[in-house]
Amino acid sequence: MKKPLVAALSSLALAGLGATPAIAAPHTAAPHAAAKAVKATVDFAGTVSLSNCSGSVIRFPNSAATDPALVLTNGHCLETGMPGPGEVITGQSSSRSFGLLNSAGSRIGTLRANQVVYSTMTDTDVTIYRTTTTYAAIKNSYGISPLTVQDTHPVAGTAIKVVSGYWKRIYSCNIDGFVYRLKEGDWTFKDSVRYTSACNTIGGTSGSPVIDTATGKVVAVNNTGNEDGERCTVNNPCEVDANGNVTVRQGINYAQEIYNIPACFTTGNKLNLSAAGCTLPKP
Repeated sequence: MKKPLVAALSSLALAGLGATPAIAAPHTAAPHAAAKAVKATVDFAGTVSLSNCSGSVIRFPNSAATDPALVLTNGHCLETGMPGPGEVITGQSSSRSFGLLNSAGSRIGTLRANQVVYSTMTDTDVTIYRTTTTYAAIKNSYGISPLTVQDTHPVAGTAIKVVSGYWKRIYSCNIDGFVYRLKEGDWTFKDSVRYTSACNTIGGTSGSPVIDTATGKVVAVNNTGNEDGERCTVNNPCEVDANGNVTVRQGINYAQEIYNIPACFTTGNKLNLSAAGCTLPKP
């Protein structure tokens, strides 16, 4: 899990904030490169800081500007405690606040939740909050648009950026591959995203959006990494293949896919776990 811990803060102090990640900067295609694909600008706009984690304001492909804005983070970032194996939380009251960031990473406003729409650490590691405001109101007040969730499976080799609103840091790497089962303590995640080693995420980056640099869409949510080389323990997840073979990759970090989430939301950003194509775990 990538929640901030005293140990993480101590290691930052000792290491001078650790290895310096690549920082995203606004960029456009050069005039002579019109034939090349134009990359999206990936910065902090639309990300949020939580008390103990990172997150982002998200929309689905069919979300409307008048819909209540949603915030995505990890299941293990839930303010009432980590959901147990097999536990799914829906419709839970919440008054959690989020610091809304602009492109430079400056806090420009506060959003507040009124509901935990969905939270689990079974198969995946996500919490989705409903806020008290709409996308249109956020745009009008702060000039910030939500990040769009990609509704198709991510692709190995994709260039990505992990954007942490908690630390105001951006990590750049690629999707190295996918893990059949990722086991961490009592929890098991399915079809997880494995990063290449350049994304050396730390405590506090939990819940950060993983953004495809070509499209600007969110393809996963950052959640964990193997810190000490231990086997299948908390903060030391292990990879398990379809045959049960276990692999430990110390220093490698992971995210959970979210392409399957849009199918579970209908008009008005309302959760419907019975909707056709919805494969999220149910209560």
